[in-house]
Amino acid sequence: MHDVRAIRAPSMPRLAAASLAGTAIEFYDFFVYGTAAALILGPLFFPTFSPVAGTLAAFATFGVGFIARPLGSVLFGHIGDRRGRRPVLVASLLLTGVSTVAVGCVPTYETIGVAAPLLLLVLRFLQGLGLGGEWGGAVLLTVEHAPAGRRGLWSSFPQVGPALGFLLANGVVLGLSATLSEAQFASWGWRVPFWAAGVLAVVGLWLRSSLAESPSFLKIDDHARVPLVEVLRDHWRLLLLTGGALAIGYAIFYAVTTWSLAYGTERLGVSRSVMLTCIMAAVVVKGALTPLMALLGDRYGRRPLCLAGCAVAALWMFPMVALLATGAPLPMFLGFLGAMLAFITMFAVIAAYLPELYQPRVRCTGAAVGYNLGGVLGGALTPIVATALAEQGGRVPWGVAAYLTAIALFSLGCFALLPETRPVPVAAAAEPASG
Repeated sequence: MHDVRAIRAPSMPRLAAASLAGTAIEFYDFFVYGTAAALILGPLFFPTFSPVAGTLAAFATFGVGFIARPLGSVLFGHIGDRRGRRPVLVASLLLTGVSTVAVGCVPTYETIGVAAPLLLLVLRFLQGLGLGGEWGGAVLLTVEHAPAGRRGLWSSFPQVGPALGFLLANGVVLGLSATLSEAQFASWGWRVPFWAAGVLAVVGLWLRSSLAESPSFLKIDDHARVPLVEVLRDHWRLLLLTGGALAIGYAIFYAVTTWSLAYGTERLGVSRSVMLTCIMAAVVVKGALTPLMALLGDRYGRRPLCLAGCAVAALWMFPMVALLATGAPLPMFLGFLGAMLAFITMFAVIAAYLPELYQPRVRCTGAAVGYNLGGVLGGALTPIVATALAEQGGRVPWGVAAYLTAIALFSLGCFALLPETRPVPVAAAAEPASG
């Protein structure tokens, strides 16, 4: 058993800031690839394809990152449940940062032929592997230090990280787009955001170097020998339900931030800068409202907010697609904003909700695998399926709206089958929905 006398309460603002900074950096790495896939990777790495087929191929390499994320959550979840939450934060950040910088160094198809997209595929896989471990480590370290009545609030700060990472990634791309010619951007400008990941990784490692280990982990007497086996054996139903429940959040986010960016620039003829500005404005509001939604989760419970977010998503997907199809900045922004509000109503409380569903001995694996399984179900396929459906439709891609609505209803059913957890003490939470 670990010496629990060594546990001392850290400064929660400092811990939350370090977790937020780390998730922002790792999600910057992940998102900058999605933006590049929507804007430039198709012609550079798949030049023999048609424009639509090239975009689909680029989105396929984008999807590989989501497939790798559950594998990363298994790998780093094992480390987190066996060795501690803190080592996960360092190792995952390092892996994601190095692989992202390497993407910016890959020669194009014109230079090395088919090896170029293959290298892209491998590096995207490594990105996903690192990110799969990031969320579990950052969230658990914050949740397990936080006071019981404010776990939702404090754990929401790592959830703000993805919004900051997205804004940073797209802000860099937007700045380059505004200052470079199309030829310069295609030649070398698109590589700059990937290279910048190296500097951000160094900053993140410095911020995380002094974090204390989780008190819940230090109090565990009997660590799971193989956490994944225990999760699959005892908690398989919970794992499937959480993965299905989170699918709509990923589907919404990547429909707005990745598919719509490609659709707006390629099919509607909207400029890259206008599309990025509309999307980024909606993400700013989403990030700003995250702590407020988390406070509501502490007050009224996790499950009610998740059910409300799913219901709003199911009702909003058709209006969102219709507003996007106008190609006008204000309607597009409003469409994206409604979708992001539905998204954050759910995901602001997820960082507290998922850990509360699992016992401490398998919490890092269970919560992280469930979270990233939702990414496979909702995030990996959405840009590909939406692009294919939009190609078959007219100016208004109603098929995309129907697809997203169906996912929202599916996730709503999964959330309905999950229990409420507030205000169970996180150190003593037991499995409420085992299979």
